[in-house]
Order: sequence, then C-alpha cells, then structure tokens
Amino acid sequence: MELSSQMKKYRTEAGLSQDALAEKIFVSRQTISNWETGKNYPDINSLLRMSEVFGVSVDTLLKGDVEEMKEMIKKEDQMEFDRLGRLYSWLMLLMIVTPVPLTKLFRFWGLGVWACLAAVSLAVAVIVEKKKKELNVQTYREIVAFMEGKQLDEIEAAKEEGKRPYQKTFIMLAFGVMALVINLLMLFLWK
Repeated sequence: MELSSQMKKYRTEAGLSQDALAEKIFVSRQTISNWETGKNYPDINSLLRMSEVFGVSVDTLLKGDVEEMKEMIKKEDQMEFDRLGRLYSWLMLLMIVTPVPLTKLFRFWGLGVWACLAAVSLAVAVIVEKKKKELNVQTYREIVAFMEGKQLDEIEAAKEEGKRPYQKTFIMLAFGVMALVINLLMLFLWK
C-alpha cells in the first residue's frame, strides 16, 4: 500500500521512532506499526496530525491510496450486501414454511412466534431496500453486476430502471403464491 510506505519514509526522514511518532499524534506505537504494515488505515485526524509532523500535505501522504480506499469500501459494501441478502433469504424461507407447523403445534402462541418472525423479516427487508437504494442496485442484473464489482452502462441502467416496478410486483406476487401453495400443501399433509 502506498500510504504505509509513505508514512515509514517520512517518519524515518524526520528521524522519529514509531514510539515518538505515536506520542506526537496521540496513538499507540502498535497503531503506527499497523498503519506502516498496511493492516489498517489511519483516520482523518491522525492523517492531519501526521501531515503537520512531517511537514507535507495529506495528498502527498495518500498519493495513490485514495483509489485503493474506494475499492476497499466497495468490497466491504459487497460483503455487507451479500450477508444481508443471505439473512433476508433465510428469513423469507422461514416465513413461507413455518406458519402451518407453528400454529398446528402451538396454536395461538405459534401464530405469535410467526408474527415476531414476520416483524424481524420486515425489518431486514427495509434494511435491504435502503442498502439497495444507497448502492443503486434494484434489479437482478444491477445486483449481479454490483456483486461482480462492475457497473452497467447508461443504456442498460436505464432499461433496468424501467423494469424495477414490474420486477418488485412480480417478486411480491411470486412469493405470495409460493407461500400459499406450500402452506396449503402443508395443511393437506398435516391432516
């Protein structure tokens, strides 16, 4: 990483040990070591303090790392979106297959458990929708492109934006029909 080598270079040029630099910018020596080995990045306040200590601009310290930081943030967004997607999928599956068994086994209390599951599922769905809007990935193609670290060109993006209302309606209806069929089948088999 560019920043780690820049920090080490300017620190040694200034004749500072890791301990001395840590003392000047109010962090631990281990933190300086982690920054210089590229294990993590300093926050903006630490960058500003270092630039003052070294007598260079923050831009000079960062150089090419801005693009690398953006890429790292994008990867973190992808991983978070993937985790949320998996959680949402499992909750939706549970929502579909548990109403009949819960109500048959626990009567009224089973319905209450299912209602709690529905509330949690709804909360996760809201979080997923917010994340999709934040990342501007609403349709299947946009999500796949995002997860592969790509972006759709303008024409493809406009086409996908036009599909969004229809896809959401279709998905909602498909889940509803699937839940109805599965639960009717479970009711039939439960007898």
